[in-house]
Amino acid sequence: MDVETFRRYAHELVDWMADYARNVEDLPVLAKVSPGDILSRLAPSPPEQGEPFERIMADFDSIIMPGMTHWQSPNYFAYFNANNSFPSILAEMLTATLGAQCMSWITSPAATELEERVMEWLRDMIGLPREFVGVIQDSASTATLCSLLTAREKASGHAINRHGYSGERFTVYCSREAHSSIEKDVRIAGIGSQRLRRIALDNNYAMDPSALDAAVRRDMEEGYHPLAVVAALGTTGSTAIDPLDTIAAVCRRYGLWLHVDAAYAGTALVLPSMRWMLKGIEAVDSFVFNPHKWMFTNFDCSAYFVRDADALVNTFTLLPEYLKTRVDGSVKNYRDWGIQLGRRFRALKLWFVIREFGVQGLREAVSNHIRWAGEVADLIRPEPDFELMAPTPLATVCFRYHPEGVNDSSELEQLNQRLMDELNASGKIFLTHTRLDGKLTLRLVVGQTRQERRHVTAAWDAIRRTARKPAHS
Repeated sequence: MDVETFRRYAHELVDWMADYARNVEDLPVLAKVSPGDILSRLAPSPPEQGEPFERIMADFDSIIMPGMTHWQSPNYFAYFNANNSFPSILAEMLTATLGAQCMSWITSPAATELEERVMEWLRDMIGLPREFVGVIQDSASTATLCSLLTAREKASGHAINRHGYSGERFTVYCSREAHSSIEKDVRIAGIGSQRLRRIALDNNYAMDPSALDAAVRRDMEEGYHPLAVVAALGTTGSTAIDPLDTIAAVCRRYGLWLHVDAAYAGTALVLPSMRWMLKGIEAVDSFVFNPHKWMFTNFDCSAYFVRDADALVNTFTLLPEYLKTRVDGSVKNYRDWGIQLGRRFRALKLWFVIREFGVQGLREAVSNHIRWAGEVADLIRPEPDFELMAPTPLATVCFRYHPEGVNDSSELEQLNQRLMDELNASGKIFLTHTRLDGKLTLRLVVGQTRQERRHVTAAWDAIRRTARKPAHS
């Protein structure tokens, strides 16, 4: 493909992208395929000769698109969002064109220095103390792993990096509602699933600090070395907010590292009215949130902040001869700030988004999402056959259908599973579920970039109408 051919097809693809953005809400949100459908239509072996681009795009439209779930639909209410926006998409086009591998300052000085400045912007936008410094990771899972590895090396005097484990009996603590990635990270860090303590919850599904204190004391008495606590601002199931101030007091008392997983909820901190979630932040060691969830920035882009940058860098730095440069002592080489050596130019899309929206534009969008979710919660409360299953501090509504006279737990579970399945099969909306106190709970997550109040209202109307539809219809 020569430059002029590329130009022609690129213009056609931009038209395709704009048409998709305009029409995506009319597409079925959830892909209507069965396992193996796509695979069966893909050639079993690669072509010997190059194929025309028109044929490749025709196959994309006929084979790939029917198997896509449309995360950018305003009728998407599942999981947490993985949003994009027009400025982010445009920046990704530039990133792909530049094709830079931004592991060190010298490999693209602008990428390093833009990342440094954008992370300062983010820190200030969400109200973190100015002593925090930031780096972009690919996901909150990776950032939490970096945090645990840093805590491990700091506690061992970097002996584990040098010699491996030699009898350390570390333990890590999180709430019973914490994300599953924490257990995966504990495994990868060599601590082990059996030494991850899942702490009891309060009535709002947040970590109980008194139960945390008791667990730490019990482990110390039994000869373990309590290492770190992972607190959650916005648990995945119910978006519960762990109380940082009282958790931090426990960490200070016993010398534990405190990491905060705010992957979803961190974006809400652009609103000064939501900064109550940060009470106790002055005692936090590391903090992560994902602009690729609720800050309208294409996946992947995870903002990781640390108070002690030297501890992070000392955990990961390796400097073979082929990576040495004359400026190493005077610049940030972000390859040393995480697991990957190779790094994408992620800061560019975040820069575009912040500049195009402006801080006020981001606040307005997030505030709308929180308000619309609150309106749905307010509509559910008086309904005789629906119930809220958890508080709604952010923009996720946890509820279930509970008709009068139906109190058998198995029957209620079947009713709600059928309700979710029917809604998702309709293609009109996409919901997912969790379990709270063992009860199957439906989740409606407001927050897609181009969502409007009408989409949220229509979703609630569809839920109510479908739930109350006679069984024989």
